[in-house]
Amino acid sequence: MRHKHRHKPEAELDITSFMNLMIVLVPVLLLSMVFSHITVLDLKLPDLASDPASTPDTPDQYTLEVVIYPEGFVVNQPAGRKLRSIPALTTGEQDYQTLSEILQAVKARLAELGQEKRDIVVLSRKDTDYQTLVSVMDTVRSFKAVLAASEVDAELFPDVSLGDAPSNIGFDATPVVEGGTAP
Repeated sequence: MRHKHRHKPEAELDITSFMNLMIVLVPVLLLSMVFSHITVLDLKLPDLASDPASTPDTPDQYTLEVVIYPEGFVVNQPAGRKLRSIPALTTGEQDYQTLSEILQAVKARLAELGQEKRDIVVLSRKDTDYQTLVSVMDTVRSFKAVLAASEVDAELFPDVSLGDAPSNIGFDATPVVEGGTAP
């Protein structure tokens, strides 16, 4: 006995509603997408001196340091000799504007002396938060200047080295150590 197979018409898949969903969903997802911007900062790391005799006993008179404390910044020139103290603002935020102005004055003073200085050492404590460290590095590298009616980034000290702040010395707001030269 033979069965007759009826040919069933193939069902068509209606994807109209799915296509409508994609037409709305794709632009919404693209508009809400966050594009991340990654910036890489080249740091100059100090050389490891295997021979203690290879390190000079007297620091270079033009060595420039910024020490980060929770209470403010200390700008040293030469290393270890305080040039200026910058207390934190009354809101508890660090005073990056004053730091930039002092470094601009130091850069101008060095230019008057015929010194082309590009390096700076940023010293921080272990408890310094990351955002403060990054903001200090951005501040010491460049500043906003107006040139031909346009705001541009002018170079300060782009070669940044990092180090540990001395743990035995705290923030001292006295203006200048004896023998230091304020800008």
